[in-house]
Amino acid sequence: MSHPKPDSPVALKKALTTRLLYFFILGDVLGAGVYVLVGQVAGESGGAVWAPLLAALCLALLTAASYAELVTKHPRAGGASHYATLAYGPFLGFLAGFCMLAAGVVSVAALTRGFGGDYLSEFVSLPVVLVTIVFLAALALLNARGISESTRANVVATVIEVSGLLLVVGLGAWIVLRGDGDTGRLIDLGTPHEGPVAALLSGAVLAYYSFVGFETSVNVAEETRDPRRSYPRALFGALITAGAVYALVGAAAAAAVPTERLAESSGPLLEVVRIAGGVPTELFSAIALVAVANGALLTGIMSSRLAYGMARDGLLPGFLTRVLPGRRTPWAAIATTTGLSLLLALTGDVSTLASTLVLLLLVVFFLVNTSLLVLRRDTASRDHFRAPTLVPVLGAVSCVVLATQIESGVWLRGLLVLGVGTALGAIVAAQSRRDR
Repeated sequence: MSHPKPDSPVALKKALTTRLLYFFILGDVLGAGVYVLVGQVAGESGGAVWAPLLAALCLALLTAASYAELVTKHPRAGGASHYATLAYGPFLGFLAGFCMLAAGVVSVAALTRGFGGDYLSEFVSLPVVLVTIVFLAALALLNARGISESTRANVVATVIEVSGLLLVVGLGAWIVLRGDGDTGRLIDLGTPHEGPVAALLSGAVLAYYSFVGFETSVNVAEETRDPRRSYPRALFGALITAGAVYALVGAAAAAAVPTERLAESSGPLLEVVRIAGGVPTELFSAIALVAVANGALLTGIMSSRLAYGMARDGLLPGFLTRVLPGRRTPWAAIATTTGLSLLLALTGDVSTLASTLVLLLLVVFFLVNTSLLVLRRDTASRDHFRAPTLVPVLGAVSCVVLATQIESGVWLRGLLVLGVGTALGAIVAAQSRRDR
């Protein structure tokens, strides 16, 4: 009997069911951002917070449909990087993966700093360095233990997150019923500086950030049982659930809290709790900590699987394909991505890069939508989900439109990251040509 070479990549264990994948995506989308996002959207769009949230959902569903077709046709870890490589070759494949990897590593670092900030200090005061090291080490160990264990922990955390958001919806309704709210604010779209259409678009750019997270699930498709059947159901179900929850939360907060107060608050949902009374504010700090930890765990899973997939495609060092013998989890990729997040979190440079996340992901999403159109010429061995041709076209256009709404300062930082990715991608492409 033949044995694989020691350095050859080992297949990842198929452990995810449709239900676990649904909660994985829902937990990643319903991240820590929603607890501060509503106030920012209100500042951009006025009291009708639900409108830009639903607009952002529709835009996200366009790219999600492209992902659904690509995942069910090519279910491999590596996601956007793998698809761009198939469609365009190693240069753009590397650039897509680099943007995703940079966004993921920075996101974990930012969430780690968020975990050790004001929410944690409601309960205990600890040195930031200690919290950062312990927090990231715990996440890495859970990630390395196994995808099914990590995603089961995510199910519990997601239930807690959703319960907290539904509590806000209930408290907002109670405030309106007792006569302290104003439902008239729910149709107030626009600001003193922008008309309804411009305000809707400005709010949608911010709200779009609240839906990113679904793309991380692409990197666990290889660990999903029957991804051709499970993935579209889990993806669209989770996004629509998140959109409904966001719209209800936005409507409850806008009706319960004056728009100006909502826009100025760094904890807008906490304003709803304060006005309603009867619920301890510490409860929301606890829920926020769960949300932050859950987001960091899921993004850490994505980053490690992406690094593993890129290494297997020859876009990163082969060392990153090493897998734990019993657990069959990519320990080398987990250790490397965790180390980079730790470095960023400890240096405190995360804040200068965090605002480039949306821009980096828009580059990735543009490449994914256009890759789908290119790969339509390839036939699949089995049936797969197929999106109407207009969907990836509109998805690519939406990425360009949203990118035009991002301010110039963010573009400068984003172009710096893209410049590094371009230089490294050129080296990878040259090496690939030499190998051929």
